[in-house]
Order: sequence, then structure tokens, then C-alpha cells
Amino acid sequence: MTNTPEERGGRPRARAEDAGGAGPRGADAAADGGVTGGDGPCRAAGGTGVVADDGARLWAVRETDGPAAPVILCHGGPGIWDTLREPAALLGARPVVRWDQRGCGRSQRTGPYTVARSVADLEAVRRTFGLERTALVGHSWGAQLALLHALEHPERVSALVYVSGVGVDDESTWHPAYAAAHRERLGPRLGRWTALRDRRGDGLTRAEERELAVLQWSADFLGPDALAAAEAMATPWFGVNQACNRALGREMRQLVAGGCLRERCAALAVPVLILDGARDIRPRSAVDSLERALPHVTRAVLPEAGHMPWAEDPAGFASALTAFLDG
Repeated sequence: MTNTPEERGGRPRARAEDAGGAGPRGADAAADGGVTGGDGPCRAAGGTGVVADDGARLWAVRETDGPAAPVILCHGGPGIWDTLREPAALLGARPVVRWDQRGCGRSQRTGPYTVARSVADLEAVRRTFGLERTALVGHSWGAQLALLHALEHPERVSALVYVSGVGVDDESTWHPAYAAAHRERLGPRLGRWTALRDRRGDGLTRAEERELAVLQWSADFLGPDALAAAEAMATPWFGVNQACNRALGREMRQLVAGGCLRERCAALAVPVLILDGARDIRPRSAVDSLERALPHVTRAVLPEAGHMPWAEDPAGFASALTAFLDG
């Protein structure tokens, strides 16, 4: 599983590093810009809605345009919303689509939360925007989702960029190192993070849920502004869909353990760029197994960047990304 935030032993069941811990949005959905609409493509706050083939309504937006090949961005999680506005701005003159995955952010909070459903939802986004073939850029859990879509629909994917993900080995090979690095990176924030995490089973207020997420995410940024960067990532606050997080996390662990993912990767003809920061708290050796499995792969590591490599090295991130997509 790409994203596992907390160490084993007494931790809450949520397992995505992006998922800091929030309950359902409930009555806050409309105020947070939830998708509304009936049959056909719906209208969503700040974007064009997508109707999945089972009727679920998904928020999406096409932000830029241009002559270059189109790109769909897939955010991390699972269970959170699109946080990729900054990397979208680094993609230059090309059509760029961002979206909130099922049950997350401005999309309708409804299941089922399965890998097959997530891949089908991404395919619905592609069709709605009329993109015959597109590049996929996925971050963290979104990198896995983009890979799974490419495996299912290789004829629809021109290129894949796998940002800050992990590989196709069992998480036991890398999770202990990640858990230790996460605690170390939190530093003086560790005590408050632990206190909120340990109380989550008894229920946190909405403000406390957000605070826990901000503390969780702060470990994914570098430098003295890490907490401020995490605050910005949590604004606006839509809440984390823990049911989505648990269901997809469990299924991904089963897929990796079964070994079929590695076999399918070996047959993938789509060119792939693995792009990440050397200072990500998830050991970068975790993605080595994917690099070995893919037949058409390039790898770029930004030495002074972390899990959000565009935050610490926007120029290096943009250069590696656009050189691959335009190559």
C-alpha cells in the first residue's frame, strides 16, 4: 500500500499517509462545494461535474489548455481531495484536468470504494472531457491509481508519471522505516499528534480532525514552513473519508500480496517516469520493485525534495516532468 500514516500497534485503522483523520462531511457537503445535479454531466462548484457509469457524481475541472498532449492528475489519499493545483501550474501549455475521487472533497460521498470502481471513475473523467488518449500524473496513492488505469486501459494512456509512490513489494519491507522517519520528522509536534491519534476512536471534533491531518501532513514537507504548508493543503477543509481509506488500503495490500500486479506491470507498454524526492519519509527503495518490473521506465530523483517534490524543488520537478511528457 502506498500510503500508511501511522505505525502499527494501537493506531487507528486509517492507513493512508494523506488521510489525517476526519469523519463524513454530512451536512457540511453543500457548504464545502459538494457536487449537485441530476442526469448527465452535472455542474459542480468551481468545475464541471462528471457522472460515473453507476450515477455517482464527481467533481472535476479543466484548468489550462494548449497544443501539447493532455494530462489528468490523480491526487493522493485514498480518502482526500485534489491537492495538485501547484503541480498543475507547472505543466505548461497543455490541457490539464484535476478531479476529486469518489467520496472525497467535492465529489459525491458514496461507494463502493474498490480499485475497479476507482479505475472506472478515472475512465469516466477521461471520457467526459473528450480525451481520446491522455498522460496520467499520479501522486502517492494517485500514482497507484494511475498505474492501475494504465494496466486496464493501456490504449488510452500515452504516458504515466508515478510521483512519490511505492512499489509492488509488501509494505512490511518499507513501512517500519517510514513509521520511524515520520515520528522523527514530526519533532516537537509528535506529542500533540500522538494525543489526537489516540483519541480518534472516541471521536474528535471537526477542528481536531483537521488539526490531526495538518500535523500528519506536516511531516511530508521540509523546512521551517512545513506546518504552514500543511495548513494550506488542508484549506479548504473537506474532511477525510476514512471508509474509502480503509477499503482501498485493504484491497491494495491484497493486490500486492497476490503478486499479479508485478506480472501485469512487466507487460505494460506505456512509458513510465518514476519521479520523487530523495527526502521523502517513505524510503525511496520502496519503489525499486516497481522500477524493476516495468519494461519502459525512466527514474528521476530530486535530491532536496520530499513527498511533495514540487514544493521544495518546483523548477526541478517541472523540468523532469515536462521533458518526459514532451519527449
